[in-house]
Amino acid sequence: MKKLIDEPLENILATPSKTNIMDWRAVIFGPEDTPFEGGVFELKIKFTETYPQHPPEVSFLTKIFHPNVYSNGELCLDILKNRWNPTYGIGLVLLCIQSLLNDPNTDSPANSEASDLYLNKKVQYIKRVQDAVEESWKHELSTEIEKR
Repeated sequence: MKKLIDEPLENILATPSKTNIMDWRAVIFGPEDTPFEGGVFELKIKFTETYPQHPPEVSFLTKIFHPNVYSNGELCLDILKNRWNPTYGIGLVLLCIQSLLNDPNTDSPANSEASDLYLNKKVQYIKRVQDAVEESWKHELSTEIEKR
């Protein structure tokens, strides 16, 4: 948390709950010059007692159309699964998620429809992503994020 305060990330906000230090909310703004530009995507981050030996649980609270995000918001991201390293901080995790938005891993998709459109029907994929971006504007952010 101290590192995120001392070295804020561009287009990413993250803060713990006022009542539970193990429960965080984050917002990732869609990267410029990508179909996600203008999007405001909220994530839930849950740390367990085994952190940092085990990764936090991270999922999108905002609906998003992406090859590596399940319909329930859970992420399919190597560094949160089988490539976790205890030296990774939450800042790196959030940066990887932000980078993943425009550079999905279609080898192991969580959303096969999004993956298929990304690979074979890019115009339709971009339209679905932009629909999700517009929907993200209607998503009510958690109180902790709003007060930041």
